[in-house]
Amino acid sequence: MKIVRSAISGALALCLVGIAAGPAAAQKSSITLGSTNSTSSHYAVAVAMSKAIKEAMPNANVSVIETGASVDNVRRLSRGEIDIGLVAVDTGIQAISGTGSFQGRPVKDLAAVYTYDASVLNIAVRVDSNVKTLKDLQGKKFNAGIRGSGAEMLTREAFTILGIEPAWAPGSVKDAVEAIQNRQIVGYSKYGPGIGIDATLRELLTSTEMRLIGFTENERKQVESRVKGVGFTTIPENLFPGQPAVTTPLVPIVYAGRTGEMDDATAHAIAKAIYENRRFLIETWPHLKDFDFKAQALGAEKLGFPLHPGAKRFWESVK
Repeated sequence: MKIVRSAISGALALCLVGIAAGPAAAQKSSITLGSTNSTSSHYAVAVAMSKAIKEAMPNANVSVIETGASVDNVRRLSRGEIDIGLVAVDTGIQAISGTGSFQGRPVKDLAAVYTYDASVLNIAVRVDSNVKTLKDLQGKKFNAGIRGSGAEMLTREAFTILGIEPAWAPGSVKDAVEAIQNRQIVGYSKYGPGIGIDATLRELLTSTEMRLIGFTENERKQVESRVKGVGFTTIPENLFPGQPAVTTPLVPIVYAGRTGEMDDATAHAIAKAIYENRRFLIETWPHLKDFDFKAQALGAEKLGFPLHPGAKRFWESVK
C-alpha cells in the first residue's frame, strides 16, 4: 500500500508543479474517495471534489465510491480500502482516541486533509406522528441515519445521554424515506448541508408533511459537555413553510486520510488541488461561496482532529 502511495505522490507532484513527465514517469496514479450514500447531498460534493482533483491532476485516476459515511469510512481507511474519506469531526476524534464506536480499536494516524463544510443534524419526523420534542420519540419507530454514518453515531450517542430510547429502525436513507411515506416509522436523522436540509428531506417534503425537532437548552448542554467535536446552532424559522426555529448539533465535516498510508506530498497535493478548484464544490453547494475553508481546517485541529502534516503545510500557506 505504501508503495502505491509513493507512486501517487510522485505523479501528483509532477502534475502540480507542471514538470513534464517523461515516458518512464508516465504511470497512472489512483485516488479513491469514500463518500456516503449516493442519495445524500454530500455524495454530490464528493463528485465535485473528484472533478477538482482531476482538474489539477489530469493523469490521476480519481474515483468516488458509495459508503456508509463516517464510521464506515474510518474502518475502510484502517483496512487500506480508500485513500481519503468523509469523516465527521466528532467521529474522527473518537476513532483517534479509541472510544465510542472505536472502543479498543483506535486509528491513531487518522488525519484531516480537507475540510469542506459544517453540517447540522436534521432530526425530522412526520407531522401526523404528533412528535414535537426529542422525548416524544421514546418507544417510537425511528431511523437514526445511514448505518455506519456519523449522523447515526451522534444520534444514538445523544439519545443515550438524554435517556431517550426509540424503537430503532435501521436501514438506508432510501429505506427510511419509504418507511416514513408508508407510515411505518415516525422519522429519521440525517446530516444536512450547512444549516440547511438534505436533498432527501427536500424530496420527502413533496409528499409528506414533516417537521424538524430541536434540542432544549438543557439537552444541548448535556450533549455538548460530553461529546467532543460537536457544537450547536439554530436553524432559522421557515427553512421550509411553517417550520419553527430549532437548535441542533453542528459538526465540521472533513475528508481524512492516514499519515501511515499517505505521505506529506500527496496530502499537500490533494488539499491544494481541491482548494484551488473549489468552484466545482461551490457550483454543487452555493452556500460554500463565502465559506472559510482555511479557518475550518485549522478549527478542526483545535477541536482535536489533527491535520495531516502535508495538508497543514498547505492550509497555513493560504492567504
